[in-house]
This record gives sequence, C-alpha cells and structure tokens, in this order.
Amino acid sequence: MLHSMSTTVEPSAERSAAEVNEEIRALWLRSGGTLSSEQREEYQRLVLEWAAALPQPAKAA
Repeated sequence: MLHSMSTTVEPSAERSAAEVNEEIRALWLRSGGTLSSEQREEYQRLVLEWAAALPQPAKAA
C-alpha cells in the first residue's frame, strides 16, 4: 500500500522556533551553502515548522 506524504505542517508544542531555527542553520552549514533538491524539501518543511512555532500576536479587540 502506498502512502502520500503530507505537505501540511502541524504546530509542534515539542520544538520552539529557536530550536527549529538551529536545525535550519545546521542544514545550511552541512550543505556548504547550496541545497540539493532533497535538502530544499527539508528546508521548506523546517521553515513551515518554524513559522508555525512562532508566537502568534494577540488580536486587537
């Protein structure tokens, strides 16, 4: 049976934006500044996770 990989990122209470940012930095360091197509996919996933982990601004009443 084949399963498709989800492209949606669910907010993770387990990792902060700072932790995800550190993983993004490590990815860039490992790649030497040029991402392969597989690394680009990982980068995109991490950026979405990072954005979801950012604190949400309070809504004005």
